[in-house]
Amino acid sequence: MTSIGDFMARSHKQCDDMFARAEQAARRDDWPSAAAEFGEFREALAQHITMEEDVLFPALEGATGMSGGGPTAVMRMEHARLRALFEQMKQALGARDAARYPGLCELLVELLRQHNAKEEGILYPMMDRVLGAEAAGLIERCSALDPRRRGD
Repeated sequence: MTSIGDFMARSHKQCDDMFARAEQAARRDDWPSAAAEFGEFREALAQHITMEEDVLFPALEGATGMSGGGPTAVMRMEHARLRALFEQMKQALGARDAARYPGLCELLVELLRQHNAKEEGILYPMMDRVLGAEAAGLIERCSALDPRRRGD
């Protein structure tokens, strides 16, 4: 059986790979490809966040009684910061701003590195401990939210 941590870490890796392709295209000054790759990355990461915020976080909060604070509140705040950064990146890509986009990429990489480390090192192991008996059902619900995984 796949753990929540393994399932979500795989999702992080897939998103990281998509973002790397967008960065590579921008470095080649292939702005149409960079925009397309960034769009795919953004959609995949938005779906990942939806799995967390709509399925996993509520399950953990319900099981532990924690709400309005704690690690899920911190993750939600970081998700909001990522969404705001995505908008800036989308604008820089649309403007083909070779001066601004790389700096935004560096910021995103650092934010995701820190964010993913907290999730993979603290939050997902907590979920596996607290929600382990429900893992299969939660993973199934997460997968059902992701149109790229339907029919797998």
